[in-house]
Amino acid sequence: MGDERAHTAQELLTAQLHEGFLPGLAFHYPEDNRPAQGLPLWTFAADRRAVRPCSGSPVLASLDKEYRQDRGATVLRVSSRRRHVFRETTVITAAIVLYFGVRGLITTRVDVAYRNAEYVADLERSAGVFVEPRLQRAVTAHSWLAELVGYIYIYGHWPVLLATLGWLLFRHREAYLRFRNAMLISGGIGLVIFAVFPVAPPRFLTMYGFVDTVTERTSAYRVLQPPAFVNQYAAVPSLHFGWNLLMGIAVAGLGGHWLIRLFGWLMPLLMLAAIVLTANHYLFDGLVGGALALFGLFVATRIGRRPPRARDVR
Repeated sequence: MGDERAHTAQELLTAQLHEGFLPGLAFHYPEDNRPAQGLPLWTFAADRRAVRPCSGSPVLASLDKEYRQDRGATVLRVSSRRRHVFRETTVITAAIVLYFGVRGLITTRVDVAYRNAEYVADLERSAGVFVEPRLQRAVTAHSWLAELVGYIYIYGHWPVLLATLGWLLFRHREAYLRFRNAMLISGGIGLVIFAVFPVAPPRFLTMYGFVDTVTERTSAYRVLQPPAFVNQYAAVPSLHFGWNLLMGIAVAGLGGHWLIRLFGWLMPLLMLAAIVLTANHYLFDGLVGGALALFGLFVATRIGRRPPRARDVR
């Protein structure tokens, strides 16, 4: 639209010049509105830029009108974007506080949580995939590797989630709404599962040789997820992995450079390894969390594609 207006204005100006209107162009002084013949087309006031059309010139009047329309549209777009960013920041902040607040307030019978943890371990053992103890022993044998997976577990979650959501909000608004809704849907279902099926994480099952490498190696986890807001018996599902999977899908699908898309593919894989190698989740937890996140994305996508109701169409 802007290019069309500029093109039209240029044609008008060319036509006026060919018809001999050039001598009639005037420069208006803002102070006393005095015209000076033969000077530039517009004036710029000292305190702000003010475009003043010369009297009797339809060309400059047209240019001034188009300038004001474009400027007004720009102001409206900036104002609308600011309101949108503020609204979405408020929604995300409220959702995070509500999620951790509710999860932390869920009362859990410890004996039930340990019994369910044994059930998950038996389930993996029967499927031949109870490899978490052996994998963690291999990691803890190298202190640098244990610290690395701990940092991935801590700093590869909320910092990455918030950065990706911010990128989507500013660069891909429609995709942002879809992935935001997917997180809200999967988080809501996850809270229900935490309440009805509490599970102790592997790090509490010391009889299998598990070690809590995150809290032993660093205190950063207590800063990003304060103990007061953490339910220690909410291992299933692992939204730590599920939400990273959602952000990975977004980055891999929308990233411009191939390195950015590669990061999108690696992000959830590294997080899946981290949640297992730090003894915070079983493989089963990650699979359930990933499936729940994908279900949330499916529902959010269907909602986004739903046609408007007849009464909403004017």
